[in-house]
Amino acid sequence: MKDINENDDGNGGYDLIVVGAGSAGFSASITAVDAGKRVALVGHGTIGGTCVNVGCVPSKAMIRAAEAIHGARAAKRFPGLSGHAQVDDWHTLVQSKDDLVATLRQKKYADLLPEYPGVDYIDEGPARLVKGGITVGRRTLTAPKLIIATGGHSILPTIDGIEDIDALDSTGLLELETLPESLIFIGAGYIGAELAQMMSRMGVKVTLVTRSHLLPGAEPEVSEALTEVFAAEGITLLTGLSYDNVSRDAQGVTLRIMQDGEPVEVTADYLVSTAGRRANTDGMGLAEIGVETDARGSIVIGDNMQTTVPGIYAAGDVTDRDQFVYMAAYGAKLAVRNAVLGDDRTYDNSVMPWVVFSDPQVAGVGLSEQQARDAGFDVKTSIVPLDQVPRALAARDTRGLIKLVADKATDRLLGGQIVAPEGSDTIQTLVMALKFDMTTKALGETIFPYLTTVEGLKLAAQTFDMDVAKLSCCAG
Repeated sequence: MKDINENDDGNGGYDLIVVGAGSAGFSASITAVDAGKRVALVGHGTIGGTCVNVGCVPSKAMIRAAEAIHGARAAKRFPGLSGHAQVDDWHTLVQSKDDLVATLRQKKYADLLPEYPGVDYIDEGPARLVKGGITVGRRTLTAPKLIIATGGHSILPTIDGIEDIDALDSTGLLELETLPESLIFIGAGYIGAELAQMMSRMGVKVTLVTRSHLLPGAEPEVSEALTEVFAAEGITLLTGLSYDNVSRDAQGVTLRIMQDGEPVEVTADYLVSTAGRRANTDGMGLAEIGVETDARGSIVIGDNMQTTVPGIYAAGDVTDRDQFVYMAAYGAKLAVRNAVLGDDRTYDNSVMPWVVFSDPQVAGVGLSEQQARDAGFDVKTSIVPLDQVPRALAARDTRGLIKLVADKATDRLLGGQIVAPEGSDTIQTLVMALKFDMTTKALGETIFPYLTTVEGLKLAAQTFDMDVAKLSCCAG
């Protein structure tokens, strides 16, 4: 790391300053350096950002552990089998998760820095934007272009008393030293759904509460299918409600809600909030230099990733765009190409896949039925329950369905959602179908391997024109 004052031009000779050393920040820095640019990568929080430290990696490691417990217990679905598994040592399980996080943070972030000599990593505290650059620590860095990639953090919902009960967020939940007996989850989006089911499978009594319903952004049929799974696993789901207050006493945390005009109280060891996040923009001086943010503190960007100030770009969870790590990396690359490589590329999420790592998994791409109607399409849909998919029958696990949305006028596929044990992998085939403007007829005529979950996409496409229940195996 060079001191800023050692450089002839007074700014370190940097072509680009990147603020934030998570997935988006590293993606931006590597893209720029590979193109021959010199970068100042300014740390903001723990190196690696949300995904590796407190998001994707630790949560999915624990979700997989819970799936192992459930898999043993679910063996009885096969005649002649039985199985059992349980948490024997919660502390050891949590420690193994922490060890994985530390390993990946070191290997995929810290150890990469020496491989890119064109990057100066500067970790001297929070950065503040000033005209032409930033201040960090006791010095000022300047560069022609700047990318903000500082990520986001969880926030508590507005409920009377919630500030006084030591509510947990997703990070705090996965750092508990002992396995609790009971939990209340507020928020039934993808984070709440994943973690509530995970803890239930660990043996915790779980109550999941939400103003609307489970996975409010998903198709109604998808939400209903997963709701049935949660009920079968013993998760209490309270929906269509409003929050009154929450308090703590010797018995634990008590949440008081109003449901159908009646007060309902739920008590548990802890309350876990998974109801919202906010961008890490406080104290950065954005308003002073004219960078616009929305009500959640997220930086408003154009399709070219530029903020309201020319030369300043943003990417990842700090923006008002998709909150997925792969979209953060994608957006960061676009920002670099537009900022310092002379490109004019635009952000395109039209075929962006999304996944909820529940079990069965939920995945989607493209437009939902309602979104397609709102966009003016004359819509047609098909739904295939998993009990029509041979793979699910052989696995004796028919939880779920596949729904496709298409344009009735052109037969072109517009989107689809999947609830299936292998839904996260299956969705990519539909991504490719949408990317290349396939019709339902073309998808239905494509050869798929037998006894795979992805074969269900073919069956769903055929369902637009026929009753697949009347087909013999592989007859389609």
